Amino acid sequence: MKISLAASLLFSLIVHAQMPIVTSGKIAYFEHFKSTFVDTRTVAVWLPNGYSKNEKYAVLYMHDGQMLFDANTTWNKQAWEVDQIAGELISENKIKKFIVVGIWNNGQKRHPEYFPQKVFEQLTTEQQKLVSDILLKKERIDTAFEPISDSYLKFIVTELKPFIDQTFSTRTNRQNTFIAGSSMGGLISMYALCEYPKVFGAAACISTHWTGIYQLDDNPIPEAFFNYLKRHLPNPKSHRIYFDYGDQTLDALYPTLQKKVDTIMVAKGYTSNNWLTKFFRGKDHSEAAWAERLYIPLEFLLRR
Repeated sequence: MKISLAASLLFSLIVHAQMPIVTSGKIAYFEHFKSTFVDTRTVAVWLPNGYSKNEKYAVLYMHDGQMLFDANTTWNKQAWEVDQIAGELISENKIKKFIVVGIWNNGQKRHPEYFPQKVFEQLTTEQQKLVSDILLKKERIDTAFEPISDSYLKFIVTELKPFIDQTFSTRTNRQNTFIAGSSMGGLISMYALCEYPKVFGAAACISTHWTGIYQLDDNPIPEAFFNYLKRHLPNPKSHRIYFDYGDQTLDALYPTLQKKVDTIMVAKGYTSNNWLTKFFRGKDHSEAAWAERLYIPLEFLLRR
């Protein structure tokens, strides 16, 4: 990729009807960000007030980038309000200074990109067909389901991160590189931490969609996830993990599954120093709910 062209756009805001407007900081947009691993997409980099090349900033990579900043531009008129919440926490000196890399999801390919590939490969052929048939119907796709999350993570780690670190003033080490998302974005964040423990130091997995599909009964996916975590959770001495969940709408599927994950976390040596699971009674599966509590994972990931 030609860095020079992207660098020339560093602080220019692209005039586009669907681009978010932020209330704190500013955003550098990179439309049509190319990759050899996945399809082209938009990447938005949020910079806090006072961003300066004379300082170094931690980096938080977030999935579903089009849902992060401005409710006026989202399909459901909800957003995480990342710019507002992060800006307040930084201004109050509650967390270290950081930038946010919002990676747009890819529409119909969102589920294949976010579904942990090696977990799917643990399933039997019969189980894979069951999962595929359910997703074909629910996701309204017309080809058999096949995860491409390994390629998506290669895009982030080998193409996007080097570009971000060359273009912006960042702290490039593991201790200052984080990843976060909700629902399927929670799954891929957990998977990224496990697959690239030398790159990411912490992950926030919000309303993590442990079912992978949309049902608990006759679903082989959660057990496959649990087995994967038992083998691949990174060292608690050098990593931190945040989970949360509600109990309404799609989040109603998660309480029993998250408790099983919590049991695995304890068995693998995680403690309150490096792991936090929060339950939010009465909260649903929505950007509005996630925005209400976003300050908690941000303070956990970016604590000083």
